[in-house]
Amino acid sequence: MIFSGAREASRVLTASTDEMRSAAILTLADLVESHIDQLLEANARDLSRMSPDNPLYDRLQLTTDRLKAIASDLRNVAALPTPVGEEIEHRRLPNGIDLRRVRVPFGVIGVIYEARPNVTFDVFALCLKSGNASILKGGRDADDSNRAAIALIHEALLVNGLPVEAATLLPSTHEATAALLGAVGYVDVCIPRGGRRLIDFVRDNARVPVIETGAGVVHAYFDRTADLEMGRDIIANAKTRRVSVCNALDTLLINRGRLDDLAAICAPLAEKNVEIHADPEALAALEGRYPADLLVPADDCWDTEWMSYRMGVRTVADTDEAIAHIAAHGSGHSESIITNDEEAADRFRQMVDASCVYVNLPTSFTDGGQFGLGAEIGISTQKLGPRGPMGLREITTTRYLLTGEGQLRP
Repeated sequence: MIFSGAREASRVLTASTDEMRSAAILTLADLVESHIDQLLEANARDLSRMSPDNPLYDRLQLTTDRLKAIASDLRNVAALPTPVGEEIEHRRLPNGIDLRRVRVPFGVIGVIYEARPNVTFDVFALCLKSGNASILKGGRDADDSNRAAIALIHEALLVNGLPVEAATLLPSTHEATAALLGAVGYVDVCIPRGGRRLIDFVRDNARVPVIETGAGVVHAYFDRTADLEMGRDIIANAKTRRVSVCNALDTLLINRGRLDDLAAICAPLAEKNVEIHADPEALAALEGRYPADLLVPADDCWDTEWMSYRMGVRTVADTDEAIAHIAAHGSGHSESIITNDEEAADRFRQMVDASCVYVNLPTSFTDGGQFGLGAEIGISTQKLGPRGPMGLREITTTRYLLTGEGQLRP
């Protein structure tokens, strides 16, 4: 069984050193840079099967710059201190027993993801650095890219004396997904990284533990006191920096008292051809001041994760109404308020239930690399276990180590 090899590899990794694991990641970074042409050729085959209009096209696409960035991220992960063995707690009990609590790997981590071949590299590097074996289940859209990547990963493992089973790429079939979700005793945790449909399917069908990540219906609230220039730039960055990622802005909430500024706020969006789905008040404020062919009456779109050059705009009376809208339609991912009112900022921080809450910043910062984690295995939106960008520490668990001198329990 393919999963038993990963389980055995996880035991080998437990006995390996951080230097060995880091060396394999550095080798992989070099291999990525020396095989750019081959990786792009494989990616081109995947891209040829997808329409450029598909919201996933940008996520699927590799470029020379993106591959160089992947190599750089791999080196950053290799340079990070390992969490394995980190002592969290150390104390002596009244009966003289020495108690320590330390970080240890989960063991085997399965990750199911869609058309994002960079995830193959990120997951492998983070899992290996933290002493975990990884089982990768990519989507069929990125199958050629993922197979090119796993070939380099296996070469890096072999060169550094580590088992190739430390990273396993499953076939891009529904049967492989079902097998992974049912691999009780072999897989310690499964992480879906993709859209809401994928996450719901994994949560509803898994027999192994699941950490939910990814889906993001993301909001920014432009408050009555917000600085116009700063808010305009924040909203443009949050929406258009990269529209297909989970931290991209989906809905702009605007204070009714600032509707006269809405056209100025949205001006940079018009330059990027962002289609705005506006409620009646926002629509009236934008008519004649925003391209008519990019202006659409909102039609119950408030739960939409657009992943494209589209955005909702809704008018609210105040901070409390913005918070209520987010509570009703948010996904617990990332939310932002743009304001010069510290009381409003504090209330937003206190009341908004999301893994990342921003004041006067774009939600595009929700990223493991931006948080200093080197890379991320996903953005956890659940409350049990890790929450927010998941780096090395978030894919470890803990163990108690107790040492005594023959004490007996009364």
